[in-house]
Amino acid sequence: MLRLWLSLLSGISTFLPVLAVHAYAPVLADAHSFANPSVFRVQHLDIDIAVDFVRQQLHGDVELHIQRITQTSSLAHTLILDTRDLQVHKVDRLDNNRWTPTIFSLGEAHPILGTPLSIPVLPNTQKVRIRYETSPDATGLQWLQPEQTAGKQHPFLYSQAQAIHARSFLPLQDSPQVRVTYKATIRTPSTVRAVMSANNTPAAPRNGIYTFAMPQPIPSYLIALAVGDLHFKAMGSRTGVYAELPYLEAATKEFEDTEKMLEVTETIFGPYAWDRYDILILPPSFPFGGMENPRLSFITPTIIAKDKSLVSLIAHELAHSWSGNLVTNASWNDLWLNEGFTTYLTYRIMELVYGKERWAMERVLGQQSLMSNRKSLAPSALSLVLKLDGHDPDDAFNEVPYEQGALFLFDLERQLGRPIFDNFLHQYFKHYRFKSLSSAEFFVYVQDTLGKKYPAKIDLQRVKKWLYSHQLPSDLPLVRSEAFTRIDATRNQFINQAISSEQLITITASWTVHEWLHFLNNMPAQLNLSHLKTLDQYFHLSETTNNEIAHSWLLLAIRHQFSPAFSRLKSYLLTIGRRKLIKPLYQELMGYPEGKKMAQEIYLEARPGYHYITQRTLDAIVRPAHK
Repeated sequence: MLRLWLSLLSGISTFLPVLAVHAYAPVLADAHSFANPSVFRVQHLDIDIAVDFVRQQLHGDVELHIQRITQTSSLAHTLILDTRDLQVHKVDRLDNNRWTPTIFSLGEAHPILGTPLSIPVLPNTQKVRIRYETSPDATGLQWLQPEQTAGKQHPFLYSQAQAIHARSFLPLQDSPQVRVTYKATIRTPSTVRAVMSANNTPAAPRNGIYTFAMPQPIPSYLIALAVGDLHFKAMGSRTGVYAELPYLEAATKEFEDTEKMLEVTETIFGPYAWDRYDILILPPSFPFGGMENPRLSFITPTIIAKDKSLVSLIAHELAHSWSGNLVTNASWNDLWLNEGFTTYLTYRIMELVYGKERWAMERVLGQQSLMSNRKSLAPSALSLVLKLDGHDPDDAFNEVPYEQGALFLFDLERQLGRPIFDNFLHQYFKHYRFKSLSSAEFFVYVQDTLGKKYPAKIDLQRVKKWLYSHQLPSDLPLVRSEAFTRIDATRNQFINQAISSEQLITITASWTVHEWLHFLNNMPAQLNLSHLKTLDQYFHLSETTNNEIAHSWLLLAIRHQFSPAFSRLKSYLLTIGRRKLIKPLYQELMGYPEGKKMAQEIYLEARPGYHYITQRTLDAIVRPAHK
């Protein structure tokens, strides 16, 4: 259909003059987008949409400011956008400052990519305006009833655009190599507040009309919206928390070090480019720990532990302000450029704010998680540079781009020394500021900077192996934790009954959350039920309010069929939608008949409250026949 329609347009080619090519970076093929940014580049969005909680839809208009890049392509008369399950009602085109209706064509739907929207444009077309509405099942939106929120009084809506879900609530060029600025007017019921990844105004009256501006160019996956009974409290001059009232005070106290994190990161890696860094606490159905939407990170409430033990996630989302938001992977094959850099920066921030000992413990836990995760992945998923053609990019989010990417950067730091590497990172963020790049371009940059200046210090062939090999180097830049060495000894004594329960209570009295996680995560495969009974009796692990410890404990309980913990297991799976925490529990349950039955029964009840991304992951585990 698309080819036929384009052939009909070819007759107007003689009327199109050759235009100068805009000085954009070279456009790479993006297997996860229908858009044609090598021909037309969307530069800015003007969004005006209403939020309909009854129909669970967004509806309104979006104006796209377009720049012609080249005249030579066969598609030089057609703007192609990404959509998914959008109902497009009307398209207008602005030519010579005059709006006129135009035809448009929606192509065939693809199971992963959605549907291309093709719009004919003229040489003097400046903008296109699209009137549309979303589907109630939009993959990038989650609509929550009041009873699914913390306050229980008002409904809640939040978006999750990464990786390619922005197209489910906006027609646009949904590729991370395309950056846009935007302005938005969001119309809501007057009982709730709207916030976006833009310049939020905490004092704005609740009158049902909220306006926003994002003046810095961002990739589409960072366009974000949330609507709910939200309130604000400042933490510092540039930081604050938006949340429902039941979360507000606890979150503000938990994350009070955010301003300090921001300041120390600036001292090493350059100025913060986004004016403010605020945090939005979402309902527990949010599928991730956090999402780095610029100016307003979306954060799960599962990290509010009341002891700051899980705030490395805040450091991670803040670090994305440099790696990911400021400098972005050009395609999802290069996800490590976002997440590996950010994980490395996270560890550096935690070291600066909380000290070397905590830094070492968190790095060891990350290393352990990576090595465990690698055992479950196909060889094609074990290299930093991926080949995701034909695959949903959501499947790329595992420990390889995160922890393996960070290990690679620690290896560079080890080769060069920290002062040289810090200077390299500072210049890297400055050089690619508000740009997107590929792994190949990164290698060339390393070669042209570090390779030429420090040829005796850096091994460029080793760099290539890190990027493209499925195998890890034999001499990894791993760290050890003295605290964890003591934990290992205590665990062995406990398993071998060399210490009493009372002695264990004394030994563990000063343990941090990280020490408990190391203790639980490294229990042997064969474990006596009496050991689990002792741990639960004396430390009440089935009742812990720390969601990371609960996760580790419940995994042990499932593996050893420790039924006293199953009541907590059910409530945990019913109330938390964070994919990282619940996916392993379902996987473990599916490993034996009674567990499989339990998983299926719980999932049937829990699934409606999970986000689409979590549903898609768990459907393949718990009910693969429903694919």
